[in-house]
Amino acid sequence: MFGIGGGEFILIILVVLMLFGSDKIPEIARTLGKMFRQLKHATEDIKTEISKSAEANGINSSSLTGGITEEIQKVKEDLTEAVNPLSQTGTEQIVEEVEKAKEDIEQITGPIKRQF
Repeated sequence: MFGIGGGEFILIILVVLMLFGSDKIPEIARTLGKMFRQLKHATEDIKTEISKSAEANGINSSSLTGGITEEIQKVKEDLTEAVNPLSQTGTEQIVEEVEKAKEDIEQITGPIKRQF
């Protein structure tokens, strides 16, 4: 809860009790509750006004995020190809050639290794 531990929370409650007294705390809590409720209603009103004006101008929230999602997917694919180029299609021939070269080198160096 906001990075406050149990001991810190109890200390805050004790300080509030000492500063305001037990008779004022319910009044303060009610006032804070009303303020947060008004803030919540104000933010909801702002959200609805923004969505109404967007709809009036023909802006759709899915069209805004759709292009971003496609771009993110394209960047992911490009990064995958850059990091692991052998994962691309059509690279099977390259892998086969590398394996053949490995076998050839092993055949050539095999007798040399046995002499040592």
